[in-house]
Amino acid sequence: MTAATQSVLELAERLARGAGNIQRERYEGDLEIHTKSASIDLVTDVDHACEKLIVDTLQTQRGDDAILAEEGSGDDRPNAEWRWVIDPLDGTINYAHGYPRFCVSIGVEHRGVPTVGVVYDPLLDEMFSAVRGEGAKRNGRAIQVTREGDLGRALLATGFAYDIHRAADDNIDHFASFAKTARALRRDGSAALNLCYVACGRFDGFWELKLHPWDVAAGIVIVEEAGGRTSDFSGAESCRSGRKIVASNSHIHDAMLEILRH
Repeated sequence: MTAATQSVLELAERLARGAGNIQRERYEGDLEIHTKSASIDLVTDVDHACEKLIVDTLQTQRGDDAILAEEGSGDDRPNAEWRWVIDPLDGTINYAHGYPRFCVSIGVEHRGVPTVGVVYDPLLDEMFSAVRGEGAKRNGRAIQVTREGDLGRALLATGFAYDIHRAADDNIDHFASFAKTARALRRDGSAALNLCYVACGRFDGFWELKLHPWDVAAGIVIVEEAGGRTSDFSGAESCRSGRKIVASNSHIHDAMLEILRH
């Protein structure tokens, strides 16, 4: 790992912990809650406070870097050497309801290549991290995906988009198909954590529709560095947009794609 990448990793972890501290301190307290694209697409004052902490620090310490952040702050300038892709609070609905599944997600690209991924769960105090070519870790210890090769014995995770109330492509058909095929399914409302759980072996696979780059930027690096595979529903390499993402231990990936193609 280069010194520059090490510095980026350390800063990403520090920022994730800082935002996580805000989330932990405000958890189950009074929140300002607003809606965005739909009645189930929430944002709170904690989302904004976490993003401000991260973005302000980056603009002060790394002013030449590009920043793409969910709530719109930062400057996603073209041709920057380093680009930070930030979800300051992944799992806002959970957070607003006091359901303990949420996190901070920070992915960093170097010259267009996803290079660093950091996801922090403040309630469990779990820091997932990875650097391209260096493996993935949870709280400093190496993690890896499962070896399960039978989809019928797999535990899978997914989620539903904010337009589920009105859209025809609502993921319910895929959910039903996997429910009839896999051992069990989970839907807990944080794509970033779902990806990390694939990476550390808690889940064997994950799929979802209509996510965004900030939902998956960190998790993709962490899954791949833990020995897993990520793709879109066609099996292509790139799923960085989040629009159609599949992540798995690699052994059940093709079987998952077969279901998702129908």
